[in-house]
Amino acid sequence: MATILVVEDDVALCDLLHTHLEAEGYTVIQVFDGQSALIAVEQHQPDLIILDWMLPGLDGLAVCRRLRQKYLTPIVMLTARTEEVDQILGLEVGADDYISKPFSIRQVLARVRAMLRRVELDSQLSTTASETLLELPPGTSPPLIRDSLHIYLNERSARLDGQELDLTPKEYDLLLLLASHPGWVFKREVLLQQIWGDDYDGFDRTIDNHVTRLRKKLGPMGEKIDTVWGVGYRFLS
Repeated sequence: MATILVVEDDVALCDLLHTHLEAEGYTVIQVFDGQSALIAVEQHQPDLIILDWMLPGLDGLAVCRRLRQKYLTPIVMLTARTEEVDQILGLEVGADDYISKPFSIRQVLARVRAMLRRVELDSQLSTTASETLLELPPGTSPPLIRDSLHIYLNERSARLDGQELDLTPKEYDLLLLLASHPGWVFKREVLLQQIWGDDYDGFDRTIDNHVTRLRKKLGPMGEKIDTVWGVGYRFLS
């Protein structure tokens, strides 16, 4: 089972989460402040982090920012803040999910299970994409056709309404990956791992910036690249 790091300065609440997560079969690590959280992630490499926003010293947002410079570990943020702008801020610094206090333990367990299932699926999608999409097949391959968009694998080029698109190599790879799996939702982390590999520097706006430029180059066809808020992107069929 997965290892979960719980970062919560309320000792009673932290113990409660520990007890119920352990009862579900997870290995649980507890820490009570932000600096200890950074150390615990380095030492234990957890599969998921439950992170309180209001921590002594280094708060949850600062911890999240620092972790995203190096790790793609899923982060579920716990907070008493309920304003929409706070939720957006938490997601934009790299949190994957957001649970407002007070919450039920059943809600937390359900979110944890869902998040870990999604991570497993993302890993499978990434492996499939790596094996099938970004390596050119031998011989001449027919173009991938999505309405008036034609993507030519051997030439690593794309044409829209017969006109060749001026795409950078990464824009081409991003378009190919999304268009090859219409309807599939790709998390930003998966897109970064698949297309940039070890070349990307931390968790930043790389994917969002490339999607913005790609949509602009595709014109009205750019609406096919759909944003799934808090998750990533998909190509609409």
